[in-house]
Amino acid sequence: MAQDKAILVVSFGTSYKETREKTIGAIEHAIGAAYPDWEVRRAFTSGFIMKKILREEGLKISNVEESLRQMAEDGMKDVIVQPTHMMNGSEYDKLMEQCRAVWDQFEGFRIGAPLLIDAGDFEQLAEAITKATEAYDDGQTAICFMGHGTNADSNTVYTELQNTLQRAGYDHHYIGTVEATPSLEDLLAAVKAQPLYRRVVLQPLMVVAGDHAINDMASDEEDSWKSTFAAAGYDVHCILEGLGENPDIQQMYVRHVADAMRQLEEEQK
Repeated sequence: MAQDKAILVVSFGTSYKETREKTIGAIEHAIGAAYPDWEVRRAFTSGFIMKKILREEGLKISNVEESLRQMAEDGMKDVIVQPTHMMNGSEYDKLMEQCRAVWDQFEGFRIGAPLLIDAGDFEQLAEAITKATEAYDDGQTAICFMGHGTNADSNTVYTELQNTLQRAGYDHHYIGTVEATPSLEDLLAAVKAQPLYRRVVLQPLMVVAGDHAINDMASDEEDSWKSTFAAAGYDVHCILEGLGENPDIQQMYVRHVADAMRQLEEEQK
């Protein structure tokens, strides 16, 4: 492993230890396996989560700026920052600002794209999530994915993913969000419009199966997605697996790192 090249994998973070290593850790491992000559490090962007992990586990995880300053002190010359964010939204913008403060300390510096950036990404993600849930696709089951959602313009990624699924012929797969549109109400209406459904499968469309997946999606609270669909008469099955557990999706991040590396090499010629 070279001593002066590093990849900083940046995630929003999660305080759920088990899913953290199955998802974020798995993505980091996949990137490290693909690029053994580069050191892989971790940074989170959620201050709340980093403080909670430190308080509950005694584990210090640095934010982006801290990590990059440490890399500069450690003599890193070439750095690639690869976010695990779903889209180019407010969190990605925040990441750009944090990087801008220190990127002039490196000879080479590139920021990789989030998971969904072009048509090819949408097609690959659609293929990955349908492949992972194909055992449930029996014609009587609505397979529903819970995204986070954002007020930013980038929220259109959820509609685009739905359109990609439909174009590919996956008519029983539905995309919704917790905090934006399509909402749970939109999703319920879409499922009810198809009288053939007897069962609903719920899975998070998020890198980690954390708080939203456990509480908003799969809990027995009256307003959870599970309870809402059950109250509507459906047999509900929840899959508490984040996207980061899916090897095909891990490889999407690996390819984004490869793109960033090619850009870096072109700049340095």
